Amino acid sequence: MLKILRAAAHSERTCAAKSEGLRKCSSQATQIKYPKRIFSGIQPTGSVHLGNYFGAIWRWVELQNSNEAVLCSIADLHSITLPQNPQKLRENTLLMTATLIACGIDYKRSILFQQSKVSMHTELCWILGSITTMARLAHLPQFKEKSESLKNVPLGLYIYPVLQAADILLYKATHVPVGQDQAQHIQLAQDLVQIFNRQFGQTFPIPHTLISDGPSQRIKSLRDPAKKMSKSHTDFKSRLNLLDEPDELLEKVKKAVTDFTSEVTYDPEKRPGIANLINIHSLFTGQTTEKICEEAVGLNTGQYKLKLADIVIEKLSPIRKDILRLTREPAYLDEVLKEGTERAMELATSCWTEVTEKVFGNDIQDVKNII
Repeated sequence: MLKILRAAAHSERTCAAKSEGLRKCSSQATQIKYPKRIFSGIQPTGSVHLGNYFGAIWRWVELQNSNEAVLCSIADLHSITLPQNPQKLRENTLLMTATLIACGIDYKRSILFQQSKVSMHTELCWILGSITTMARLAHLPQFKEKSESLKNVPLGLYIYPVLQAADILLYKATHVPVGQDQAQHIQLAQDLVQIFNRQFGQTFPIPHTLISDGPSQRIKSLRDPAKKMSKSHTDFKSRLNLLDEPDELLEKVKKAVTDFTSEVTYDPEKRPGIANLINIHSLFTGQTTEKICEEAVGLNTGQYKLKLADIVIEKLSPIRKDILRLTREPAYLDEVLKEGTERAMELATSCWTEVTEKVFGNDIQDVKNII
């Protein structure tokens, strides 16, 4: 019995020490005033669709235009967690660069760069991977979801969230705009900050999520409004791509799944199909869902779809035109990425120098100690 009591007391002291360590770490982080810095990334795979545009890119442009310090990474390292054709990956990287610029990312105001050109992403990933556990990574939802359909699961898919944490920490980012489905990955990054700072001294700020719960995060598949609009959906008509021609956009909106009620009303629970179209309408025009329904009185859903298609075509056609124009200038796009990479390297090198000194020791100080 005495042994049990001693063990319990030891356990309480251990837990208390851990809690105290976390409190101290958090306290140190709040004392240091880190400059506000926003990091986000997007993989150069597949065509950008409306869900990507409103759920991610549109938010980055808004933050940039609010004079926030924004880093936009074209995450080609993340892309190769699944097999990629090198030439196609290269083309997609330039296409994504063109797409971001056409959507409003100003590479002079924001830092737009190619992830793989900054080798310190993978170097920091190794250090962070050494302080996390397999059990912690195995519980993350994306790994479970993506590995279910694979016979042989690549290691890269498993440690993907650690690289994601390295992306954020390398630039000492304070905020990360993500969808709800990525929130647990940011929690891992927060945990790794706590562990690293506790072991090696205050180094990284704790990154905070910028999660929007508005209509921009709820754009659904046109063919299955119970699911999010996705690049991976097998039905091409399920998504509106930024590079779709006007006739394609019209056809997709006309074929969008609704229901047997002809009236245009907004009820996401009972009428998810038509509610999805109204959300898209609202995002493009800035009108409230109530105002849209008022203006649609007297229209059936078929007529309303034609009206929405006109709006979608009007808004996306200039973006499509700019993307196509920019893709005909690969040298210009390469120069944009080169300039962005140089700016990213400056921030990354400063952080990486600090990390290596703390993890591997300061060479000059070590020599003095030996002497």
